[in-house]
Amino acid sequence: MWQSNRREPITTYVGLDVSLKETSICIADENGMRIKEGIVPSVPDEIAGYLDKHAPSVHRVGLESGPTSSWLWRELKARHLPVICIDARHASAALSMQINKSDRNDALGLARIMQTGWFRQVQIKSEESHRIRSLLNARSLLVQMRRDIENQIRGLFKSFGLVIGRANGGVFLKRAQDVVRQAPELADIVSPLLTAREAIDQQRLCLENKIKRLARSNEQSRAFMTVPGVGPMTALAYLSCIDDPTRFTRSRTVGAYIGLTPRRYASGEMDWSGRISKCGDAMLRSYLFEAANVVLTRTKHTCSLKEWAWKLLADLVEKRPGSQ
Repeated sequence: MWQSNRREPITTYVGLDVSLKETSICIADENGMRIKEGIVPSVPDEIAGYLDKHAPSVHRVGLESGPTSSWLWRELKARHLPVICIDARHASAALSMQINKSDRNDALGLARIMQTGWFRQVQIKSEESHRIRSLLNARSLLVQMRRDIENQIRGLFKSFGLVIGRANGGVFLKRAQDVVRQAPELADIVSPLLTAREAIDQQRLCLENKIKRLARSNEQSRAFMTVPGVGPMTALAYLSCIDDPTRFTRSRTVGAYIGLTPRRYASGEMDWSGRISKCGDAMLRSYLFEAANVVLTRTKHTCSLKEWAWKLLADLVEKRPGSQ
């Protein structure tokens, strides 16, 4: 009986260990054995060309989450590759079992993770969400730079027994100028710092105006801002962090995603809940904390959200040992 010598293409799995300049590629078979490996520039066309040549029947392509993973994932997806971005913490836990760490071995480990299916896929956010987050990060950086300069000026004055006192916003500049008049010999040192602070503050105001216009132009962020204590920064931070709400099966999962749920440790007879995990977006957590504080302490009129929060706090106080 005649038999064809034509072999069916085997299913392959690919791991990409991405660095800024080069990417280590490893192709593994269905048993996790290395078939082919190589190094190409970290350019989507180069990676796609290598896989098209050496792994035409690739089933999964895996890479870790990182600074360039979002861009690389989108570009490889556009080239119709089955690319998956996995949680770097999970990948690190699996790759730490290897005795020798190298880019070559990490790429093999990622290929084997793709082959076994033991991974947690990371949701790649849209370009619009990344742009919003970049805008918020730029504004946050300018606020931090302004605060650092103010603290430097305060420390300089304290060395000479001069105190500015409590001064926020535009009051700080006036107070600092008044103190400089008391010690003219410090003018040459303080004046450049005040000039830099003023320039940073002007750019901060420009970014905040852009944030406000963007928040007003988005229907979803306008809905968020109807909640007491939620302003443009909080609304856009939440919008960019959640990105696609359909990926959450339950609303309770959102709290865990942001890092607002308590840690739990259970082993044998031991079972305790600790402080919040603080995983996820630290900026959004800080904004939500400020918004909750405004709702509870500064908002005068009552609303359903405020009543729910006070009832929840009352229940927690009653459950605390020794509260009665």
